[in-house]
Amino acid sequence: MTTSASPEVVWKLLVNAASWPLWSKVDSLDTTRSVGLDPGGDDGVGAVRAFRTGRTVTGERLTEKVERRLLAYEDAFNSSMHNYHARIELKPTASSGTVIHWYGEYETSRLLGWVMPRYLQKFMQGMADGLARYAEECKPAQ
Repeated sequence: MTTSASPEVVWKLLVNAASWPLWSKVDSLDTTRSVGLDPGGDDGVGAVRAFRTGRTVTGERLTEKVERRLLAYEDAFNSSMHNYHARIELKPTASSGTVIHWYGEYETSRLLGWVMPRYLQKFMQGMADGLARYAEECKPAQ
């Protein structure tokens, strides 16, 4: 996904878990199940960000952070996936925009194995699309 928003704008939204419900498919940030969130919105490696989507709460522990370039996380608690690792890579474009590449790997039960790949790919694409659109809306205010 490519957005006209700068890597700085995209990055600020990405590292601030509280902003995710504004632009993503998650309904809310569950602060009671989250750990180590930065009050200034710049969550660091080791923080666990718990997101509620419908009745499901999933936890993601930040594992790697390279300013304006990479945010990686792993499963902290998720009943349907195991050994889940995801990476969000940001690359600046020649026109001051940003390419967002969001992808992950996981293990799941044999029962869910046939449906999860398509679901997760669509979900991550929707997350990247929402981030890109919202970042463009925020751009004039920067």
